[in-house]
Amino acid sequence: MDPVAGADDRIEQRNSRMHSATASVPTASGSKYLQQLCKHWSHNLTVEFTPDHGTVVFPKDTRGADYPGDGLATFTAGADALAVRVDATSPEQLEGLKGAVARHLDRFAFREAPLTFDWK
Repeated sequence: MDPVAGADDRIEQRNSRMHSATASVPTASGSKYLQQLCKHWSHNLTVEFTPDHGTVVFPKDTRGADYPGDGLATFTAGADALAVRVDATSPEQLEGLKGAVARHLDRFAFREAPLTFDWK
């Protein structure tokens, strides 16, 4: 068996099991909220961020869960919106991560909350 073809097959299988949702959250404070969220989650999760972009890895076994794989939240700050993308390995994980992101964003954006999430 060709090892490269085998790796391509595994990547395709993993990607076909991914569940994703995106939202554009209207706010002029996207960079501020992105940085607050990332700093908050960096205490116990794997986080990378700049003022304009951040990623947070949610382990598959977070809070006693047992999902097929890790989840990922990606944030990109724009002038008048914060773009949010959540990638998960199951529909249940996706819904849980969408809820966690929305609750935490609303907590940091309490002056604007509740923020509008147009999940797609």
